[in-house]
Amino acid sequence: MNKTRQQLLTRWLKSQSVHGQLWLRLSFLLGILSTLLILAQAWLLATLLQALLVDQQPRNGLLAYFYMLLACFAGRALLAWLREKVGFKTGQAIRQALRKQVLDRLAHLGPAWIQGKPAGSWATLLMEQIEDMQDYYGRYLPQMMLAGAIPLMVLLVLLPVNWVASLMLLATAPLIPLFMAMVGMGAADANRRNFLALSRLSGQFLDRLRGLDTLRLFHRARAETATIASASEQFRLRTMEVLRMAFLSSAVLEFFASISIALIAVYFGFSYLGIFDFGHYNGPVTLFAGFLVLILAPEFYQPLRDLGTFYHAKAQAVGAADVLQTFLEESETAAVQRGELTPRLEDGFSLVATDLTILTADGQQLAGPLNFTLRAGQRVALVGQSGAGKTSLINLLLGNLPYQGSLLIDGTELRDIALPHWQQQLAWVGQNPHLPAATVRQNILPGVSYDESRLEQVLELAGVNEFLPRLPAGLDSDTGDQAATLSVGQAQRVAVARALMKPCQLLLLDEPDASLDAHSEQHVNRALLKASKAQTTLLITHQLDRLAQWDEIWLMRDGNIVQQGSWEVLVNHPGPFAELLALRGGSLE
Repeated sequence: MNKTRQQLLTRWLKSQSVHGQLWLRLSFLLGILSTLLILAQAWLLATLLQALLVDQQPRNGLLAYFYMLLACFAGRALLAWLREKVGFKTGQAIRQALRKQVLDRLAHLGPAWIQGKPAGSWATLLMEQIEDMQDYYGRYLPQMMLAGAIPLMVLLVLLPVNWVASLMLLATAPLIPLFMAMVGMGAADANRRNFLALSRLSGQFLDRLRGLDTLRLFHRARAETATIASASEQFRLRTMEVLRMAFLSSAVLEFFASISIALIAVYFGFSYLGIFDFGHYNGPVTLFAGFLVLILAPEFYQPLRDLGTFYHAKAQAVGAADVLQTFLEESETAAVQRGELTPRLEDGFSLVATDLTILTADGQQLAGPLNFTLRAGQRVALVGQSGAGKTSLINLLLGNLPYQGSLLIDGTELRDIALPHWQQQLAWVGQNPHLPAATVRQNILPGVSYDESRLEQVLELAGVNEFLPRLPAGLDSDTGDQAATLSVGQAQRVAVARALMKPCQLLLLDEPDASLDAHSEQHVNRALLKASKAQTTLLITHQLDRLAQWDEIWLMRDGNIVQQGSWEVLVNHPGPFAELLALRGGSLE
């Protein structure tokens, strides 16, 4: 990563701190208060030693100083605890804001865009990479502000006591951030490579885990195990590289801080021996002056040392920001631009496509140009071989893909309609059932009001009632992670029931009987065929033997609709559909 890119990412990271600005300021204020207590504590200790060892004052007369010293100890402990709490709140507020940005952007992009990357990479982005920004905002950023303020406060206290010691501290202070920056340049680059390796490893592992049965079927388990082992080893090496950079940074800081403190100790030692006689203002160098400087010298360097300790947090944050900021920039241009119109669509609507070209998020053509009319209440079956563009058309109608040309909804361009308003008019059943809610009831009724008799009819129609008595708590049974407690057929019936319960004007069905056993397939197809008569319906299917029950059939090939008509017309006239039917029999699979 070049220097310009690092600077850009650093500015971007700082700009995100606005989400936790209040907590950040509070953390800085607590740091200043803690420094004031450190200065008071050092002054009290030096005063007590001067009074006890040199001036030989009785201890009873110094009780007030002892009590104030104990108060300083207690106050520092309390402020340290508060700083940790506030630092966590700072990072938490900013991390929540960043996650909200990512999730809002993903929701706006839609599932068609999200499926372009492995699920593991999105999990890494939302969890590990944003999580690794915690120490940057909670520790590094507040410490960066304190690293300039605290040494200045220490110098202001020491300068009236001994100007030589103050000059020595001032002269050696720039060495620490200089070497810290030199080490940190490599650390940020190492972290960026580490994050990329982690993202790839997460995606590979999750994809292999999901396809474990397929890998075993084709005897690829051993080869994929070796691939994951190799990727894990590369990730381990990159992680160790990051740790090596962090340890090197800490060692450099400790070395120069120790050298600087040693020089000050030598100066005071020779001054007490009478070899040096400069640096003080009135009279000889006192025990008070030497002890005060030696106590505060480590505190002078401590903010810079702490900054160096947290510098790896900056390197981690810069590496994470490289991926996060790139995603936000790319997705901003890739998001489907939608309007704000909310036309009245409650009484059914027609769809008219003219030279419609369906595009990917990055502008590549998926299908088209398409020209068709889908009338209100019409039931259309969309057929064609895999890759013909059928699912792309469904994704476009769901609002997940951009397009060129025209797609009018009762005279209003689809891209001009507000997406939430448009999706309220739709119900959808896909090939793979998605049941995100915790229970069967919540998946069928996602927070909407319903009529109990209507629910009973839908449960009977979709075949949910058939297996409902076998569930431990009926409708309130837990579906588990990714509907693990249900079979694929049961989960698909629940998804069908959810679609039937939703009032809609357009029902979209993308091979809803795929991967189902014969019994579940019969329930699902019977339910959807009956439901299709209640509104406009578009069905994607590979099964040709049931098409006679639909109003019209559209045949897609190579991204175009090559033939349209009813079953009787298409079967009895020569053309692509009749040829396909003769070739395939009852199925396109």
